[in-house]
Amino acid sequence: MNKIEGLNCILLVDDDEATNFIHTILINKVLIDVQIPVAKDGIQALEYLTQTGKFEGMPDLLVPSIIFLDINMPGMNGWEFLEEYKKLPEEQKARMMVAMLTTSLNPADKKKAKGYKNEVLGFLNKPLTVENLYEIFDLFFQCTRGRNSLLQMN
Repeated sequence: MNKIEGLNCILLVDDDEATNFIHTILINKVLIDVQIPVAKDGIQALEYLTQTGKFEGMPDLLVPSIIFLDINMPGMNGWEFLEEYKKLPEEQKARMMVAMLTTSLNPADKKKAKGYKNEVLGFLNKPLTVENLYEIFDLFFQCTRGRNSLLQMN
C-alpha cells in the first residue's frame, strides 16, 4: 500500500452500491490513509463539495483530490454535475481532478467528456483497476511508475 502526499480523499459519485463497494476495496488495497466518501448522484456530490444539504455544518470534510464520476445516475447525472461543477470557484477546482468512470461504450460520451477539458482529466470504463489508479497517480501526482496513455482522451 502507498501513501501519496496530498491525496487524502477520493470521492466516488455513482448510484450503484456494488460498484462503490468494489471500488472502495480496490482503492484501500492500493492506498493507505485515504477517505472514500460516496455520493449517489450529482446532487449529493455537489452538496459534499459545497458543504450544503446533508453535509451542511460539517467543516471537517476533506476536499477530494480525485472525483470518480459516473455518467448515468438518477437525480443529477454526470453531465449535469459537470455543468454545476464548472461554476465552483477556480481555487477549489484547482485542488481536484475529475475522471469519468462509466460503463458507457458510446464514443459520443467520450467525445463529450473531451469538451470538459478544464474539468475532466480522463475517461475510463468500469470497473476501476489498479492500473487505472496508478495512471491517475502518475498524471495528477507525478509519483509512481511512469506514464501510460489509457487515461488520455486524445
